[in-house]
Amino acid sequence: QVQLVESGGGLVQAGDSLRLSCAASGRTSSSYAMGWFRPAPGKEREFVAGIDYSGGKTAYVDSVKGRFTVSRDNARNTVSLQMNSVKLEDTAVYYCAARPYSIVLPASGYNYWGQGTQVTVSS
Repeated sequence: QVQLVESGGGLVQAGDSLRLSCAASGRTSSSYAMGWFRPAPGKEREFVAGIDYSGGKTAYVDSVKGRFTVSRDNARNTVSLQMNSVKLEDTAVYYCAARPYSIVLPASGYNYWGQGTQVTVSS
């Protein structure tokens, strides 16, 4: 079992920055790839960014490339999502999720989920 707790959400203005964190606990949590997701209309949660278990590989949805950066600190069992130049369309609940070793895009590929943290971007 892996337990995930997100933090760092809040209300920000368009163009500002925000940093989300996901604290992981449980057995061998450092062996898990981590993903950040947000709801998408009419489909399962949208993959936003992910990082593999070692931190050596990352992936992003096109809409956040160049603005968001995912990182991890395995010594502290945390994963972060640095959100820069946020846009109104980034408003969502952001969830972190875990699966063994490698990044996959579908939400259904992740075994463990946090409760989410709300990000609201205002104009």
